Amino acid sequence: MTTSELRLTARDLACIRGGRLVFEGLSFEAGAGEALVLTGPNGAGKSSLLRQIAGLLEIEQGEIALTGGNPELGLAEQAHYAGHLDGLKPSMSVIETLRFWAAYLGGGDDTAVERALKAMTLAALADLPVAYLSAGQKRRLALARLAVAPRPLWLLDEPSVALDAASVSRLRGFMAAHLAQGGIIIAATHLDLGLPDARELRLGREVAA
Repeated sequence: MTTSELRLTARDLACIRGGRLVFEGLSFEAGAGEALVLTGPNGAGKSSLLRQIAGLLEIEQGEIALTGGNPELGLAEQAHYAGHLDGLKPSMSVIETLRFWAAYLGGGDDTAVERALKAMTLAALADLPVAYLSAGQKRRLALARLAVAPRPLWLLDEPSVALDAASVSRLRGFMAAHLAQGGIIIAATHLDLGLPDARELRLGREVAA
């Protein structure tokens, strides 16, 4: 999936939302097998930074580049983004949802879907409509899309929200396996994700409510 040369580099980034400067002069790097945890107060720009990396938010200044991956694909095509919203359709079943994401993301056949069900222990819920899932189950389903199509860069916004202790432990193992395969994780969180070698990038611009 990746090589030891994989590296995400950001230089002199700035972000403006609603006419307000959120952050500026932000630079960082993350290489293969590394996790970078974004911390800081609400409004400091953690989610905005993830969305900039994912190509969902305009970069006002600076640049972001992923090197060492697939030279035929852009950064966004080599990244999984899991934001605050789970992005699930209530009328679709769990397995229909994962089959949709497998097709949309180029994940292949039902082998990828079975891999995703196993990763987040959703097999017993496969035929259940999303509307009947608990908040934690919906979060697990949203995170399961990471397994349907291998991509080297994971961008996770509060990935452990709504998860119970067992699911957080499972997520920790899921993330550790991705890093062991040479992937990169950039995660925004207020909680300890339990990745012992993760580096911290604190965004410190306090913003009034």
